[in-house]
Order: sequence, then structure tokens, then C-alpha cells
Amino acid sequence: MWLTYSWWLGLALIAGLIADWTGISISLIEILVGVIAGNYLGLQTNDWVNFLGGVGSIFLTFLAGAEVDPVVLKSKFKESVTIGLLAFIFPFAGAFAFTYFVAGWTLQASEIAGIALSTTSVAVVYAVMVESGLNESELGKIILAACFINDLGTVLMLGILFANYNKWMLLFIVVTAIITVLMPSVTRKFFKIYGNKVGQLEIKYLFFLVFLTGGLASMANSEAVLPAYILGLAVSGFFMKEKNLLFRMRAIAFAIFTPFYFLKAGLFVSIPGVISNILLIVVLLLIKIATKYIGVKPTTMIFKFSKREGMYTTLLMSTGLTFGTISAMFGLSHNIITADQYTVLVTVVILSAIIPTLIAERFYRPETDNLIGGVENV
Repeated sequence: MWLTYSWWLGLALIAGLIADWTGISISLIEILVGVIAGNYLGLQTNDWVNFLGGVGSIFLTFLAGAEVDPVVLKSKFKESVTIGLLAFIFPFAGAFAFTYFVAGWTLQASEIAGIALSTTSVAVVYAVMVESGLNESELGKIILAACFINDLGTVLMLGILFANYNKWMLLFIVVTAIITVLMPSVTRKFFKIYGNKVGQLEIKYLFFLVFLTGGLASMANSEAVLPAYILGLAVSGFFMKEKNLLFRMRAIAFAIFTPFYFLKAGLFVSIPGVISNILLIVVLLLIKIATKYIGVKPTTMIFKFSKREGMYTTLLMSTGLTFGTISAMFGLSHNIITADQYTVLVTVVILSAIIPTLIAERFYRPETDNLIGGVENV
């Protein structure tokens, strides 16, 4: 086990070195390294890799929610909500319509396709924001807030269409609502008494609540990342004042857990499967990017983003990974989609995490030195 663990961390180290040499986001390099390792090096997952990868996705999703500045969400409510909703509605409708009416997928399989391709990757966007330093700017906070609205819509749609409406769903909703309401004040009091001690009790406390609500979500046939995102947002105001705690948790996530998630995401791509379905993959990728553009780009113009900021926002909102792969896995594990359909969706999701992000980072990243109050000076 330890030797296998060292191989995974070795691949993560290699990915980190490549990212440092090339200037490309480490999360994207880890995905590409995972693709190569899965197809040519025989790398496979097991129970503990799945667990660590799952913790990585929950950890990262919680931190992404915690990075959403509540002040910006309120002051830029129209921008964040409008961009987030349109970034969900247009791709969902486009992917659903194509797979159902043109590709001939079943109704439920097309619904899974619409959900999987309507997502924006919180994991990728958050990682890019942190690496570029834009998470501290108003633009970065607007993008993260829009991601929250976008992915909240996708997860809610997954729940509405496929969740079990039973006692577990009721328990999940009630417990999550209570914790969300009480968490901000309780967290401040807990940190004041037990924070900054060797035992790191504040981190244990936070993730006890995240894993508790995540477990209830799973019992209700929902996904653990949904309450993680909501709870992260609930304590985002607290983290605005406790940056050191946020940095410590971020270091733990990026060093230990998220490499397993991103490397594992690359393992889902079967190169022979990609080749045999290449035309459908390309069409769905173009549909996802085009519908994101139609929904987001005009909105950024209405809200007077600069051209550079508008394209950067549009491209990052076109990414997909965490909720996209989760939706596809949900469909496969519940026999809603076939293995071939799963390969197609996951490949499109991963390509959407790579291509728009590379273009955004290479050609449209706003210079932080030119940002005044988070808005580019043009």
C-alpha cells in the first residue's frame, strides 16, 4: 500500500514540476498525468484512493465556498446570480436537446448529459484563482460566486430529477439547514476558545460537520459536495477574517488530498474509447462551450466588464470537472447511462476543464497590477 501511495504522490510531484516549468495550472497537469498513467502505466484506483480522492473533492469544494466573499456576493448579486444562472440554463438545454433529439439517448440519459455539461468546475476555477492570486480580487470573487450559483443549480437539478424523496431527504434538508444557520456564530465562538492549538481542533470541528452533512446527503441519494459547498459559504465571512486558518487548510488540501482527485479524474479517460467516439465528443464539447458563451459573454458586456475580463470570465465558466464527473458517475452507477455514454461525458467534462482554462490563462488572464478594486483598469 505504501509503495502504491508513493507512486501516486510521485506522479503528483511530477505534475507539480511540469506545472512550475510551464506556468500551467497544476490541477490541469495532474489530470493530464492521470490520463497518461491510466492508459500507459497501468495505474488503477482502489478503495483508499477513491476515499482520498473523495475527501479531496469535498475539501476543495468546501474551500471554494469559503472563498466566496459574502460582501461581494451581496454587492455584486445581480452579476453573480445572472452569470451563474445563465451559465447553467443554456448548456443544460443545449446538451439535453442534442443528446435526446439528435444522438438518440434516452430521456433520463439526456437529462444526465444536460446536468453533467452544464457545470462549471469549482475545483479548477478555485485552483486557478489561488495560483494566479485573482481569488483576492473582486473579479475573482465574482467568478467564484457565479460558480457557486451555477453548480448549485446543477446539483439541485440532479436532486430534483433523481433523488429519493423519503425520510433521509427530509433529515438531510433539516439538519443541513440548521447547521448552516448556526454555523457562523458557533464557529466564531469555537475558534475563540479552541483555535490555534496544536490539536487543530477548529479543522476537526469544521470537517466533522462537512462529513456529517455529506453522509446524510449520500443517504438521500444526493452528493456530499453540495452541503460542503453550502457550509463553506456559510462560514466565508469568518474566513475573510481568519486568513491564516484558510491558508493552513488550503495547504493540507493541495498537498495531500486534491492530487488524488485530479489524477483519478484523468484515469476515467479511455483513449481507445475517446477515439471511437471522437465526433460525438467534439460536438458535445463545442455545444458546452458555445452555450456557455451565449449565456455568459453578453452578460459580462451588460455589466460593463472589460473585453479581457469578459472573455476570461466566459472561458472559466465554460470549465467542468467536479460536478460533471459526479453527475456522470451517478448516471453510470444507477444504470441511467451506458459505459460508452459515460466515457463520452467524462471525456467532454475533462476536456472542458483543460481547453478553456489554457486559453483563458494564456491569452486573457487579467494583470493583477492593473486591477483597481478588483475591476481591470482599461
